[in-house]
Amino acid sequence: MSIIPEKLKVGDEIRIIAPARSLALLKEEFIELAKENFEKQGFKITFSKNCREIDMFNSSSIQSRVEDIHEAFRDKNVKAIFTVIGGFNSNQILKHLDYDLIKNNPKILCGYSDITALANAITAKTGLVTYSGLHFSTFAMQKEFDYNLEYFKKCLISENKFEVLSSKTWTDDAWYLDQNNRNIIQNEDFWILNEGEVEGIILGGNLCTLNLLQGTEFMPDISNSILFIEDDDMPGSGFDVEFERNLQSLIDQPNFEKVKGLVIGRFQKKAEMNIEKLKYIINTKEKLKNIAIIANVDFGHTNPLITFPIGGTCKLSVKNNCTKLEIIKH
Repeated sequence: MSIIPEKLKVGDEIRIIAPARSLALLKEEFIELAKENFEKQGFKITFSKNCREIDMFNSSSIQSRVEDIHEAFRDKNVKAIFTVIGGFNSNQILKHLDYDLIKNNPKILCGYSDITALANAITAKTGLVTYSGLHFSTFAMQKEFDYNLEYFKKCLISENKFEVLSSKTWTDDAWYLDQNNRNIIQNEDFWILNEGEVEGIILGGNLCTLNLLQGTEFMPDISNSILFIEDDDMPGSGFDVEFERNLQSLIDQPNFEKVKGLVIGRFQKKAEMNIEKLKYIINTKEKLKNIAIIANVDFGHTNPLITFPIGGTCKLSVKNNCTKLEIIKH
C-alpha cells in the first residue's frame, strides 16, 4: 500500500537539501531568486545544515548528507523537501538511511536527474510516494517557467487528478548563464510509438541513474508499472547506443513482462534522437511490442518539466493517433 504525503499549503516550510551536488555551486543571486520564487507561492524556505558543504566532487560527505535528510524528515515543521540540484552520487547514501524514520514521517520529497536513485529507493523501501520534478535551483528561472509552475501546483498542491498536456515550446539552453537570451523551440507534441490503454504505478526518472539500483535492495518491483524514463546527453555522439543498452538493461530486469507502458521524456538536442531512430530501437525489443509507449514528454534534462509521483498511478491511452496521459493518484 502506497503512502501519499500531505499536499503543500500556503505557509508551509520547505527544506532544501543537497543529497548530490552542493548548494555552494549556485551563485548567491540564484539562491536568492529561487528562494524568492518559492516565497511568492506562499512557502517558507529553510536550508539544511550541511547543504553548503563541498568537496572535490562538488558534493559532501555521506554523513553530512544523511544527517540532513534525517533531520528534514524528523522536523515536524517541514512539510516538503526539495533537492538543490542533481549530480552523480545520491546512491552512495542509500545504505545509510533510516527508512523507518522516513516511513513514519511521510512528506514530499522532490527532485530529478541523480535524485532518481534516492526517490525510487525511498519508494521501494517505504511505500512513500516521492516526486520527480523541479529542483530548488529550477525556481531561479525567470522566463519559460509557467509550465513548470503549473504542474508543480497540479501535483504537489492540488488533490485532483490531472492530465499531462504537451508544452507549446521548450528549451535546451544554459538559462542559468543568460536569463534574457533564451533559445525557444516549438514543440512537436507527444511521439506515438505503440498503442494501448493501460493503468499502472509510476516508477522511474533518469534511466542510467535508475539502472544503478539494479541488483540491490533499492530497486523497486516494476510489476504493473508504467515506467517514466529519460536520459541526458552526457554520452555525446554515442547517445543512441548508450540509451539503447540502458533500455535493454531495464528490460532484462525481473518482472519486466508485467510492465504495462513506457513514457519517455524529451531528448536534448545534442542527443540527436528523433522519432525514426527511437522507433527503430523500440522495434528491436521483443518485450516492448505489446505495451503502450509514448515519447517527447515534458520531463528530463530540457525545460519545461512536469512533476510526477513515483509510486503514484497514471492512465495512458494511446489509440487512433491520439494520446491521453492522466495522473490519477499522486
